[in-house]
Amino acid sequence: MSGKFNLFHTFAQHIFGMETALLGMNLTELEALCKEQGLPRFAAKQMADWLYKKKVTDISQMTNLSKAAREKLSLTCKVGACTSAGCITSTDGTKKYTFPTAGGRFVETVMIPDGERATVCVSCQAGCKMGCHFCMTGRQGFHGNLTVAEILSQFICIDEADELTNAVFMGMGEPLDNWDNISKVIEILTAEWGFAWSPKRITLSTIGIPDKLKEFLDTTKCHLAVSLHNPFPGEREELMPVQHKHDIRDVIALIRKYDFSGQRRVSFEYTMFAGINDDKRHADGIIALLKGIPCRVNLIRFHKIPDSELRTCPTEVMELFEQRLMKAGITTTIRASRGEDILAACGMLAGKVKEA
Repeated sequence: MSGKFNLFHTFAQHIFGMETALLGMNLTELEALCKEQGLPRFAAKQMADWLYKKKVTDISQMTNLSKAAREKLSLTCKVGACTSAGCITSTDGTKKYTFPTAGGRFVETVMIPDGERATVCVSCQAGCKMGCHFCMTGRQGFHGNLTVAEILSQFICIDEADELTNAVFMGMGEPLDNWDNISKVIEILTAEWGFAWSPKRITLSTIGIPDKLKEFLDTTKCHLAVSLHNPFPGEREELMPVQHKHDIRDVIALIRKYDFSGQRRVSFEYTMFAGINDDKRHADGIIALLKGIPCRVNLIRFHKIPDSELRTCPTEVMELFEQRLMKAGITTTIRASRGEDILAACGMLAGKVKEA
């Protein structure tokens, strides 16, 4: 009976689209698959090379596997890459790609060219649970975690796949709320059998979920960016409801336990809102909160979103704020806005396909 069951299972996988996605498997999983398929163990390394270095999208392209092996593998497996549903380009060269998800939603991926750098800003969820009042993604509510394959597709299914120099998990969703899948993506990006990237090319941005943040800091050497936006817990909660559950003071206390004086960096993202968090008191609050942490503060211009009373902070106010932080010894920059004309700037990703 078991042989008949396996035959039926194979048939069902092939007919009903239940194929196993190879994209997202690590080397151990590929080796287990080879054993199941009756392929030699070294074929796992070959498949990893095709998936993560050559970035193929079909098993038929894995030409150093025998034709018989490819045909057998194709009965139950597929590469599993998600192709882009569209792309628009900003006047500054920034590109925004739209990707469909298995849940019927769309997510957005931003590619930012800057001289010799090409940075991909990757989404990890459809929507977001955090509900930050200044973020278009947060307004959608939460519609599901992206799979490892859906996240990796944002690296391999864009025109610049072979030109990417850096990646930031700063797109739609909270990375640490999808940590199981994000951790596997980072493994694939940094493993020698995977993309073989240095972890210094990767930055993860988070609102701060202490237990998952600890796992990230303990198991990776990637850079960290923390969404701060207000140094005072009560005021921060008005902008970021997650503050009620995950206090920024606990996040800072955890960060203080790690060494950021070397090659690994921590930055704090601070979107400025006119009359809300842009005065001397807030600057001094940041100075006190971050005292003794080797870090950078990135000041971000708020981009007006529909039905929001929040207003953009004047440039001269941002510059005075920057100067006060710099005078206190905190490296501070006003981040240049990119892709605002195509709704690709911070807080503007909505995952909606524009109707024709």
